[in-house]
Amino acid sequence: MALLGGNKSDAEHDEIQLFYGKGLSEQPLPRYEIPKDTMPAGAAYDFIMDELRDEGSARQNLATFVQTWMEPEAQQLIMNTLDKNAVDKSEYPQTAEIEERCVNIIANLWHANQRDEFIGTSTVGSSEACMLGGMAALFRWKKQARELGLDMSKRPNLIISSAYQVVWEKFGVYWDVELREVPVTKDCLALDPEKAIDLIDDYTICVVGIMGLTYTGRYDDIKALDAAITTYNETSKVKVYIHVDAASGGLYTPFMEPDLEWDFRLDNVKSINTSGHKYGLVYPGVGWVLWKDKAWLPEELIFKVSYLGGEMPTMAINFSRPASLIVAQYYLFLRLGFEGFRQVHARTQKAAQHITTEIEKLDLFEVINGADQLPVIAWTLKEDADVAWDLYDLSDFLRMRGWQVPAYPMPADLEEMVVLRAVIKGDFSYDSALLFVRDLKASIEKLNKSHIIPNADNHPKTSHGFTH
Repeated sequence: MALLGGNKSDAEHDEIQLFYGKGLSEQPLPRYEIPKDTMPAGAAYDFIMDELRDEGSARQNLATFVQTWMEPEAQQLIMNTLDKNAVDKSEYPQTAEIEERCVNIIANLWHANQRDEFIGTSTVGSSEACMLGGMAALFRWKKQARELGLDMSKRPNLIISSAYQVVWEKFGVYWDVELREVPVTKDCLALDPEKAIDLIDDYTICVVGIMGLTYTGRYDDIKALDAAITTYNETSKVKVYIHVDAASGGLYTPFMEPDLEWDFRLDNVKSINTSGHKYGLVYPGVGWVLWKDKAWLPEELIFKVSYLGGEMPTMAINFSRPASLIVAQYYLFLRLGFEGFRQVHARTQKAAQHITTEIEKLDLFEVINGADQLPVIAWTLKEDADVAWDLYDLSDFLRMRGWQVPAYPMPADLEEMVVLRAVIKGDFSYDSALLFVRDLKASIEKLNKSHIIPNADNHPKTSHGFTH
């Protein structure tokens, strides 16, 4: 969540004039203090909706991976279960059963072997799930390091592509774990397995492979990474394993590329996380993390809590949270089934590939990811493009037409490359793709006729560890 602090606005503007509400229009509200008196529910509702009216359209937000639409029946289920606390499994045993069914469904999609006694949990999103996967790897490494007599005063490390999502930077700070980054290059925009192996030592807690890099949507080659780690472990006294951050790809790849080996079919993949509110098609926020076998989840991370008359095992970082989005995830598994998920994702990919084709036809851009895997398009200006504007300008002009398409530099060692990235989600139709292409072409035409004044202050660079 964003950090928010005290507001030092001018006293002239520290009140809000109400537009709605019977008899209340002359009673201004304090902006940063709780009002003294009550107001009618309808007036409060209308006021807040009016405040939110001018925000960007969620359906035109191609900056985020987060789902922005669900069916009315799913919305009704969410409303009906908002009062259920997911952590209170003794009070709501059938809700707990639904969560367990979801874990089993996902484990099956990820080819967990029933003999291996897989274990998993829901989370508030893939960031919490990443934290849990990283913590389990850290605690496993500590146990192994103590048994081998390693110097425990040395800082452990984690190997990951430099195109990581910001949660891994947080994990490193919170747990004092060094992030050893494998730089992406123009020739290799995903994790290079051999370079990753070169960074491993006795203090490496795990290697993180990413199924859907945030910067471009590309997949790391988890199978090649698995083979490289197998070779490494043959001669190393400290064994290293893989955590797969499949926040985006975990509930997309099983339906679109079922034969691609990236999951628990690989020997060294011990844990996987995903986001239900990305290509799991649920509103934010729900995530999932699974371990191939309960042996890979250290017992000290499982807490048994006496709560409302029952003893409850919990491994999440958060405690109380609504069960409604777990229920919504189960609704989608039931409602769509395997074939339904495949159809939704195939339709999304078709829209993304149409946009890719039209971008390539413009002959101004180099497409660095064309929705061959995730329906994410990332493109940059060609070096010989004869234009006076840049991608930040194009992003601004698209925003004027309602589209939120971020422009940002690639991570360290490739920051001279600026890209635009459009994330196509399950609620994005082929007609929407046609409209986007129309507005993209119109924005370029308008830019070509405009007098562009370069201003570096208008082009802030994204902080390392892209956040969307």
